[in-house]
Amino acid sequence: MRTLKKKSCLNIIYLLSVIVSICAASWSQALPAEDIQPVTDAQYFDVAKKMIQEAKSSIRVMMYEMVYYNKHPNSPSNILMRELIDAKKRGVKVEVVLEVREGEDRTTKNNRLSGKILSEGGVEVIYDLLLKTTHAKLMVVDMEVILLGSANWTFAGLTKNHEVSVLIRSKEVAKELIDYFNQVKATRSKK
Repeated sequence: MRTLKKKSCLNIIYLLSVIVSICAASWSQALPAEDIQPVTDAQYFDVAKKMIQEAKSSIRVMMYEMVYYNKHPNSPSNILMRELIDAKKRGVKVEVVLEVREGEDRTTKNNRLSGKILSEGGVEVIYDLLLKTTHAKLMVVDMEVILLGSANWTFAGLTKNHEVSVLIRSKEVAKELIDYFNQVKATRSKK
């Protein structure tokens, strides 16, 4: 058990170092955070769902792979997508950036279908440029709460895989990540 906890702690430390290195170019000093919590494995689904349900003004999602399962309407990723649409219907601004590539690989097919479903529900969906891979797995809610880690919105990513994410409450970190989201969004197309 100690080895598992030690590995989880090392993964969290590594993930936090990656976050800091991504944003370090624009940070002159460390940014304050009210709270940072590890989110591992299937915990992600409950945390993400609660964040979306409690959102008051905005939700920004950047995801490498988001899968809608036609044959399994109550799969976790389908539920999260429905929650995004419900948030949009209650007046929350919801934006999603998804990965696509040239051709018809699995990720592109999945993201195009998910993007179509979200768009039909009123969610703004932006696909990345074909020559750039959006590998991020990020959600920022109400310009303050961040969920950032390794989990894709797939059945395996939300139920079976070992995934490590962090839940961060920080307006300052959220601002940096929203700036990044908007920078990525500005180079994308809605096609």
